[in-house]
Amino acid sequence: QVQLVESGGGLVQAGGSLRLSCAASGRTFSRDAMAWFRQAPGKGREFVAAVSNTAAGTLYTESVKGRFVISRDIAKNTIYLQMSSLQPEDTAVYYCAASETSGGATSSSNDYRYWGQGTQVTVSS
Repeated sequence: QVQLVESGGGLVQAGGSLRLSCAASGRTFSRDAMAWFRQAPGKGREFVAAVSNTAAGTLYTESVKGRFVISRDIAKNTIYLQMSSLQPEDTAVYYCAASETSGGATSSSNDYRYWGQGTQVTVSS
């Protein structure tokens, strides 16, 4: 059974930093892209960042460029999201996702088959 388990969320003041982790189990994703999405209260799920299977390629939504960094440890089957200069508008539940069909970083939720349960990130002003 494939599982993606996120951790690292919490409450932080504006301008602060958090590091999210997503550990995958049940299968290896060394050939697949992985990504982070988020969903704020009352809004739809939106793409945040993605990393290719080799970790050589990354993709970010415009609002987090220069503030967030996605990375992966292929050996540990884990991805990370280092978030800096956090703002109240970053408040959301953050979800990890893994593809089954795409090795390249992609922003479409349709390209990701496996999803974690989410971790809450709250940024206070």
